[in-house]
Amino acid sequence: MINAMKMEVIVGSDESDGNDGSMEMKMDRWKRIEKWVSGGLIAVCLAFCAVLLKAYLDGKFDSVKTLQQYVAGFGILAPFILTAIQAAQVVLPVLPGFLGCAVGAVLFGCAGGFWCNYIGISAGSVIAFLLAKKYGSAMVGRMFPGKRYERWSAWAAESKCYALILFAAMVLPLFPDDFFCYFTGITKMSVRRFVTIIVLGKPWCILAYSIIFSGGFMK
Repeated sequence: MINAMKMEVIVGSDESDGNDGSMEMKMDRWKRIEKWVSGGLIAVCLAFCAVLLKAYLDGKFDSVKTLQQYVAGFGILAPFILTAIQAAQVVLPVLPGFLGCAVGAVLFGCAGGFWCNYIGISAGSVIAFLLAKKYGSAMVGRMFPGKRYERWSAWAAESKCYALILFAAMVLPLFPDDFFCYFTGITKMSVRRFVTIIVLGKPWCILAYSIIFSGGFMK
């Protein structure tokens, strides 16, 4: 009887070890897949940013007309390209975002332009925030060197009403949204709170631009 119980314990232990080994193999497989997917996405994003920088240097972002022609050249993919451009212009502060708002309204009308710009700019804002969260002040300091970084980072860290100011910056036009997104990433603000501010604050200015540039204010 005792020998039978020992055999059951040994068999049970072997099965447990086998299950643990199988789980480890699955975890390793998923980690490899996740690594490849992440690497692929990063490569695609870098390639897209390189294309946009080349277009910027070639003068495609010089005016509403030149950017409109550039985006329209992608045909059926134009709405997706504009959305991606608007996301990238937050992550890459050298690209002008105001032109994209005008181009979206002109090419796709008030509603179409609004959604392209809203989705793109909101996504780019969250990406900039997460990048700053991950890589910290070292990256933000390189992007915005000198007294500007020191002044803004100190103010953002000490301000007691920073969330309210950030919301106002998202609502009002002509604010340096990209700076705010990166600097907010090095504060203690949570991801959920930041996303809430972006989702609720971003649409109003973009909607106003869409109405104006689509000619809706004249109808």
